[in-house]
Amino acid sequence: MAKKKYYAVKKGRKPGIYNSWAETQKQVSGFSGAQFKSFSTKEKAQLFIKPNDSKRPNKISEIIIYTDGGSRNHGNKLGQHVKSNDSAAWAYLINNNGQKYSNSAGEFGATNNKMEVLGLVNALDYLNKKDLNNCNIDAILDSKYVLNAINNKWIYGWKKRGWRKSNGEVIKNKTEFIELDSLLSKFPNIHFYWTKGHSNDEGNNFVDHLLNKTMDDLENGKKMNLKQLNENKTSDTIKSKNKMKNTDNYIDKEKSVNNIENNLKQMGFFS
Repeated sequence: MAKKKYYAVKKGRKPGIYNSWAETQKQVSGFSGAQFKSFSTKEKAQLFIKPNDSKRPNKISEIIIYTDGGSRNHGNKLGQHVKSNDSAAWAYLINNNGQKYSNSAGEFGATNNKMEVLGLVNALDYLNKKDLNNCNIDAILDSKYVLNAINNKWIYGWKKRGWRKSNGEVIKNKTEFIELDSLLSKFPNIHFYWTKGHSNDEGNNFVDHLLNKTMDDLENGKKMNLKQLNENKTSDTIKSKNKMKNTDNYIDKEKSVNNIENNLKQMGFFS
């Protein structure tokens, strides 16, 4: 018995998912620039049509992960580069059948996109080290930058071209995407979904809060270090002044003047 196929029409007279080639042919035959493909599951067909906006199926996966990344550009204008003292962070939340684990880290001078990739890289790395890479996993992100690279297969095109775009330009965040590519090959049952950031998704809101706390800690740590540095400088200045005062205490001013007069008399300046 032939396996059931789902025909996804991304560009055609009426985009959608069809159950037979005859129905699909009506939508694409003679249509300029038609895009269509057959799939073994409806979920994969849906991903082909709308890779970022596809809804998660009702079935519950063993593991659900949320990842996020962010950067603060205090004082920066739109289009400018991130400054070296801007804080940035990534975070992830893993829900393994009700058991939750989360983590976050940050650095200064990194872009939002770099942190988005690292959020997913670190989540997958954790699962792989725990031998959970073969489980059914739903990965939920609000980053279309990362999702497009995976669902639209851009990452594989970059890899074939030596991590370059079609125009020959080296991709941004090359190191991070190489790590991601290496990890993705170890996860045969992972599915990626998009969620709107800063909305009503509890998992997404959790990782957003977590990475912002990490950035707060980075900035507070920087302020504490600067405060400590200033305190040390003030302390050194006070010590230096005290040392000068102490030196003055050892100088016999009357004796010093007499010595100078005697030297001048020896040189014939005084009779």
